[in-house]
Formats: sequence, structure tokens, C-alpha cells
Amino acid sequence: MENNNSPKGKLYLIPTTLGENEPLEVLPISIKRVIEAVDHYIVENEKTTRRFIKKISPRKSQPGLHIQVLNKYTEARTLPSFLQPCLEGLNVGVVSEAGCPGIADPGADIVRLAHQKNIQVVPLVGPSSIILALMASGLNGQNFAFNGYLPIDTAERKKAIKSLEKKSLESNQSQIFIETPYRNDKLFTELLKTLSNNTQLCVACDITLATESIMTKSVSDWKERTIQLNKRPAIFIIQG
Repeated sequence: MENNNSPKGKLYLIPTTLGENEPLEVLPISIKRVIEAVDHYIVENEKTTRRFIKKISPRKSQPGLHIQVLNKYTEARTLPSFLQPCLEGLNVGVVSEAGCPGIADPGADIVRLAHQKNIQVVPLVGPSSIILALMASGLNGQNFAFNGYLPIDTAERKKAIKSLEKKSLESNQSQIFIETPYRNDKLFTELLKTLSNNTQLCVACDITLATESIMTKSVSDWKERTIQLNKRPAIFIIQG
């Protein structure tokens, strides 16, 4: 039972790398300090999280870790139990598969619940592919929207693309979206077919990695270029 008078632990939102680079090349030392002090975790994938923790803190005891998995298959009724350590005064870390927890990530569900239980939420500094892409795009960083994944159905996807382009023109708003890496090339082709020639399109892939590529060009200019996106994590931004 929750005791409102006892000191609660904190819920730390721990960013990870966006690829296979060394963690401390892109993460601040504060991440290492938190990981070394926290033994309870809520994660998207246990295997990759254990590997990430081992890279950050090789001497940390893996058997001593208490890990709960939070992904699209997790039942909502189990979430309160994930925060029980906080109610007992222990700190808990939330770790996404890539980037920042809670951003395009199921971690938002546990954060919302933490607020309801008056548990302090502590976001830590780390890479967000969405924000890094926008920073490097040259498109409107004062007014933007993240739209997640576009529809898979071809007709619905085309309709969504036109709708985002119209919204961008009317509101001077950058429209950001993503796709499953193996469908990137198909989406890119659809964008070139559907968008107006003057619309600006930023394609940012492999952000923070050695193979990083971030380019913003008009659709007409993109039609003169060749780019291979298949299986490369990518962010797409348009602005009319």
C-alpha cells in the first residue's frame, strides 16, 4: 500500500544511443552516474538494455538488476506494479530502445502514472533523433509537429502526405514523421510523387553515427538525386 508520508524514489528517464556507437561519445557523464546508482529499470527491450548498461558500467552486477518490460504488448493493469520500488523509496530508471524515453516511445505511459502518484520525474540529457533532425534541417523550429508513422495503405498514406503539406503551408509549420526503416525507400518515393516541387523536404538518417546524412532540398531537387535509405533509421520533415 502507498504511504504518502514516506520519502519516494525518483523516476529517471535515461536516454540511450541512436545506434551502435560508444555511449559516452554522445551521452553525458550524468547518465553513467545514474546507471551506477539505480538497480530497478522499466525498459522497452531487456536484452538491449542489459547490453547498454554493461557498456556504460561494465562492473555493475547484471544479476542484481530488476527489469520490467514496457512495450506495446504490456497490459496497462500491470503498470502500477512497475512503480512500486519508487513508493518504497528506491529510484527507478526508464530506458527506451533508442533516444529519449517518452518521445515516440511507450515510456510516456509510465511517466503519466508517476505524476498521478506524486513521484518525481527526472529527465536526463541525451540524443533525440526528432530534435536533432529538426535542428539540422533549416526548417521552422519555432512551429513544428511530430506525426509519428504515416498510414501503410498507399491511398491513405498519399492522403496523409497531402494533408501534412497543406497544414504546413497554412500554418508555416514543419511536419515531422518517421517510417519503419525497411519501408523508408518506398515512403521517400511516395513523397517525391505526392509533394509539390517547391516543398522543402529534409531526410535525416543514421543521426550521430559515422554514416550520418542530413539533407534539406526542394522536392524538385530531390528528384535529381539518388539516396539509399533502406534499413537506415530516418526522420522526414516537410515544410511547404
